Amino acid sequence: MQNLKVAVIGLDTSHSVELPRLCMAPDVPADKKVDGLTVTACLRFETPFQNKEGLDKRQAQLEAWGIKVTECFDEAVADCDAIMIEINDPAPHLPYFEKVVKLGKPIFLDKPLAGSLEDGRKILELTQKYNAKVFSCSSLPLTPTIPVAIDKLGGEAILQGHTFGALGTAPAGESLIWYGVHSFEMLQRLMGCGAEKVFAVDDGVSVVTNVVYDGERRGLIESIRGMWSYGGRVQSQTKTEFFHVDNSRLYFYLLTCIRDFFRGDPAPIAMEQTFEGLAMMCAALESLKTGTWAKVEKL
Repeated sequence: MQNLKVAVIGLDTSHSVELPRLCMAPDVPADKKVDGLTVTACLRFETPFQNKEGLDKRQAQLEAWGIKVTECFDEAVADCDAIMIEINDPAPHLPYFEKVVKLGKPIFLDKPLAGSLEDGRKILELTQKYNAKVFSCSSLPLTPTIPVAIDKLGGEAILQGHTFGALGTAPAGESLIWYGVHSFEMLQRLMGCGAEKVFAVDDGVSVVTNVVYDGERRGLIESIRGMWSYGGRVQSQTKTEFFHVDNSRLYFYLLTCIRDFFRGDPAPIAMEQTFEGLAMMCAALESLKTGTWAKVEKL
């Protein structure tokens, strides 16, 4: 398999190390090794999500695998075949996407799509303007237990979906967008597009979001503080199937999808679906403020 050279933009997230680890580290287990990618460079810059000491530690690890770490954007993207935007802080997603989308290379934009609905909409507009090959999602909707649960319904229409996941505390911006993205995008994987309105309640332990979809379909999302497990259920008229997520293999599934996308496969998650997930999170934030149902904005 021919190796594709990949540039990583950002070093404030563990993903900037953990994804390269699976294709670059000599001691990675064979069942988690992802062939076909070589990370060549990483662009380093500070955000509220990681201090200098943490960045230095990550830089040392990447350099031990032969990856160049630089503060020069042009140097980072020179001679690469594809780009992974790995920035924990959602705020810089749009300005860095504006830079990389003009390069004409395949792009993976790690979760969340953006820190605001306005930025997310601009990212999709740039994708269309440059006819860019892009996908963006959390690793959670790519877990194989979700399609297995759907298949067990035997082709019956999905009427109800329920997902649960962690809700971390963001150093900057909205926590529900930064970490609620995992449980929201799992629901999107179950239900597809068509969310119309949401009602969200924060009881201190979790944020619980009710989602009304078209066709009388319903969704429920539990974003739970301090509990780091993920799963849910999917229901048709006559069947209910549960699924759980194996956290230990999430990065493997994600990087495998990224590699296959970079090599020409269709995006595993459509950008329009990712945008609707962001719109659902923004509507949930509005509902928390007003105490009423909030409309899910469309493109």
